[in-house]
Amino acid sequence: MAGDGAGTSGGPDVAKWALRAATAADLDALVEIRAEVMRADLERLGRYDEHRVRQRLRDCFSPAHTSAVLIGGALAGCVTFRPAEDGGHWLEHFYLARHQGRGLGGAVLRSLLGRADGRAVSLHVLRGSAAQRLYARHGFAVEDEGPVDVLMVRPADGARPKAAPATPGAAPATPETAPATPGTAPATPGAAPATAQG
Repeated sequence: MAGDGAGTSGGPDVAKWALRAATAADLDALVEIRAEVMRADLERLGRYDEHRVRQRLRDCFSPAHTSAVLIGGALAGCVTFRPAEDGGHWLEHFYLARHQGRGLGGAVLRSLLGRADGRAVSLHVLRGSAAQRLYARHGFAVEDEGPVDVLMVRPADGARPKAAPATPGAAPATPETAPATPGTAPATPGAAPATAQG
């Protein structure tokens, strides 16, 4: 995966970015990025827990499906893109530290959607999160809503809604985690599963 999705994005503050395969050596830094990215939304929802917000990523970390996001060669976040049992994909653990609102999230998301081979992509996002607007701009629609999480799905290409063009430079990307298997309790991108957010 090294170099996969490399490109430029956003204004002068965001240098060239790239994706590379995540490793166990990245985990401690990614856990801290997750805690930083998720804090405001989890506090707003009354779900922030200093330990749980970190432990959730430790428990679910899957190097085989996770990419580290690099900006100018430095670790800036991560994203998990894994196969779903129904033949589609789950987008999970999408965290970017201090680069929201500069187009990076949209650029990374477009790169991942290019790997979907026309299949559906599902994710969970925290209710009220700005990331929900990013996903809507890239063809995701709300499938289900809970008190904490919102399930969004980008249908297979043949069924994609027409009103959702993928525009560069979208809103911040702080996707949370989706459930380990479809049908489990929602877990918003950037957050923990619905049952134990934070």
